[in-house]
Amino acid sequence: MHIVTLLAAPGSGALTGPTVEALRNAWGGGTARWLCIDEAAEFPVETVPSNQWEVWRELQDLGIDMAVQPAENRRKKMLLADMDSTMIQQECIDELAAEAGVGPRVAEITARAMNGELDFEGALKERVGLLKGLPESVIAKVLAERITFMPGGRVLLATMKANGGYAVLVSGGFTAFTAKVATELGFDENRANTLNVENGVLSGTVGMPILGREAKVQALEEITARLGISEADVIAVGDGANDLGMLGRAGAGVALHAKPSVAAQCDLRINFGDLTALLYLQGYSVSEFAGA
Repeated sequence: MHIVTLLAAPGSGALTGPTVEALRNAWGGGTARWLCIDEAAEFPVETVPSNQWEVWRELQDLGIDMAVQPAENRRKKMLLADMDSTMIQQECIDELAAEAGVGPRVAEITARAMNGELDFEGALKERVGLLKGLPESVIAKVLAERITFMPGGRVLLATMKANGGYAVLVSGGFTAFTAKVATELGFDENRANTLNVENGVLSGTVGMPILGREAKVQALEEITARLGISEADVIAVGDGANDLGMLGRAGAGVALHAKPSVAAQCDLRINFGDLTALLYLQGYSVSEFAGA
């Protein structure tokens, strides 16, 4: 048995009853259940439809996300989340670069690295090098003035934790940011890279070893082993090429507003919804949300 989930951006009105019923009828699905009126609905099917991705493309044109998952073990025990452009709406290094006057150059490198066009480690070293001489105090300024949370993040964490879940923030960014974001949103722990500072200014180097794609997979392996759960018990979310390892290994790997080359390698893709989509994918209804 599989579950088909249909999702739309909050307040968009894109998901309608007739759309849900038309697909349910076409696929011979069971009774549809609204998880949130006009925003999320689901219904069971016996097998994965052969035209899944053709229908997915048609629904994308209507502003609707669709996912098909095994019905068993949908509710996960751990959230493993990327930070930049996932739990927050910005790329921290791009915001630091804007303060340093090298914004466009760094943003270009970031975009190419996240799309998998550049080696992550080399691209990070190059970008950090361009920040050399920036006062350390700028980090606090960026956090206060430039960083905003992705909608739905607080509710996602509050709901999963209220149901016994464990939450980990794992980023190719920097501990100076993950520590703040993790505390604000309620993550149980965070892992990231360290910006080296000398005499109150950024040295232009990053602490080694660099936390990249493989380190995110390592976090998945280590933390699930420590908690005594399986990788199938994890829902992971990210948007960049360095997230693909953990997205592929987790029981549910969600590409959230991801780069096209990244989304193409993931079965669970959220292009319109916010982070509450991860709750709907697990079968939570809006009435079960915590911290809203």
